Amino acid sequence: MIENTNRYIDPLTDFGFKHIFGSEPNKDILIEFLNALFQGEKRVIDITYSPTEHGGSYIEEKKVLFDLTCTGQDGEQFIIEMQRTGQKFFADRCVFYMSRLISAQLPRGAHDWNVPLKEVYLIGIMEFQFNNINGNYLHNIALTNTDTGKVFYKGMGFKFLELPNFDKQEHELESELDKWFYLLKNLSRLNEIPRFLDKRVFQKIFKIAD
Repeated sequence: MIENTNRYIDPLTDFGFKHIFGSEPNKDILIEFLNALFQGEKRVIDITYSPTEHGGSYIEEKKVLFDLTCTGQDGEQFIIEMQRTGQKFFADRCVFYMSRLISAQLPRGAHDWNVPLKEVYLIGIMEFQFNNINGNYLHNIALTNTDTGKVFYKGMGFKFLELPNFDKQEHELESELDKWFYLLKNLSRLNEIPRFLDKRVFQKIFKIAD
């Protein structure tokens, strides 16, 4: 039941987000979240948390500080950003963050392109309306050929979760991803664990957040 009791920490705060998703003992939570988000597009079996601060190749380049970043079992990299308030150049920031991880894959002085780049994905969890084109609560963005609509390059992608657009009630939840959206948006306002969130990973989140 939603009652605004503040029993559970808010996963949308910096502390709450990192407390739930950002610790090694609880990395299974982030793995489950990523798999729900990719919906079979890819399967994440294990992750290793990576440093959140990344400097540039040169001293004068700006350092970037990610909220969370990790590497999957196949070397693919994930950036997870939590943004509560609207930011005019949020899309620019996300592109810049992704470009930093991509450019870091080629060692300084390397000239040969005989090794493929590892995949890089940025997941943006947003507590504001980011895209005025439609009312979708999940936006999957990739490099595409504008003539054919087909994906040009599969090694990078953005997934934006627009929480204000998610307004499903308990009886309307259709998928595991719907449950994650509901949890992110309502955890701090719940006073008990709903029956439909009886999966082990959700039970663990409530225990951590209590």
